[in-house]
Amino acid sequence: MAKFSIIGCGLIGKKRSLAIEALGHQVSGLYDIHSESAQSLKQILKSDVTVADSAERAIQTSDYVVVATANNALAENASTAMRLGRHVLIEKPCGRNPEELMALLELQQQVGTDLKIRAGFNHRFHPAIRKAIEIARSGQIGPIMFMRARYGHGARVGYDREWRAKKEVAGGGEWLDQGSHLIDLSRCFAGDFEHAIAYSDNFFWDMEVDDNTFAILKTSSGIVSHLHASCTEWKNMFSLEVYGKIGKLDLNGLGGSYGPETLTHYKMKPEMGPPDREVFEFSGADESWQLEIDHWLEGSSEGANLDDALKCCESVFQCYEWSRKNNPAKYDVRAQVQYR
Repeated sequence: MAKFSIIGCGLIGKKRSLAIEALGHQVSGLYDIHSESAQSLKQILKSDVTVADSAERAIQTSDYVVVATANNALAENASTAMRLGRHVLIEKPCGRNPEELMALLELQQQVGTDLKIRAGFNHRFHPAIRKAIEIARSGQIGPIMFMRARYGHGARVGYDREWRAKKEVAGGGEWLDQGSHLIDLSRCFAGDFEHAIAYSDNFFWDMEVDDNTFAILKTSSGIVSHLHASCTEWKNMFSLEVYGKIGKLDLNGLGGSYGPETLTHYKMKPEMGPPDREVFEFSGADESWQLEIDHWLEGSSEGANLDDALKCCESVFQCYEWSRKNNPAKYDVRAQVQYR
């Protein structure tokens, strides 16, 4: 049985804690800058948990550390855990910008390769996505030509006053938040992206960071990924389409408020025309959090590492930079909308 510390006891810290206990492991230490959050999480856990008065003291109770704080504290707390010789899983995006990610990679090299350092991209472990990656890598859809993906939620009243709306804390907006998942998943199918064009803005929410980003990313081999991340998607949704030369993979939903998780494999016929199709439906609880923890413990390469997180973050900021340079006159509809 492994012992884990949770640094950051909000929604994701709670999900990680419950996943750890479901796997039969122990949450031994909790820390949050808002002590009431740590105390609330302690009340729902079965483990004998210490609520520490500092991140460092919580980290010292275990061998494994999950860092699930706001973005401005991810790199700092991960660095502390790494220097203390702990295995660390850092929730995406692992930092506010590429510079923070590069510093973590340099530190990882200094502390040695024995430590298991992972980036928390749990979407890789959703069953529809795992099945889609398996089909694509087996060659059943042929060489990949391009992808199209959308991911969005509708936020909530007061969203523009939360930490995600503050650039200094979050580092970026929706593109760095849900958009990071879209880029990471696209990389799982296509590899590294070298070119990007994008438009980012806050169309609805009166905040310092983007609420929508539209981007086109391209690999050196010519694979294109067309992505849209949004927090003005009034009905939560997830859609990922992977187009190959002899087939297509169409993923929809993530369970819960995002709808049932399904994968449709379209198979081109020799004579073309309407394709054959095979539909995979996945129901039940979201086990991606448990699977990611399990693979982290095993040292599996299926999960994301810091290099993956850095390349993802670099693509995010390449898109932000392109948008800044090429869209000097921002389209702004906020003056036309009165929101209560």
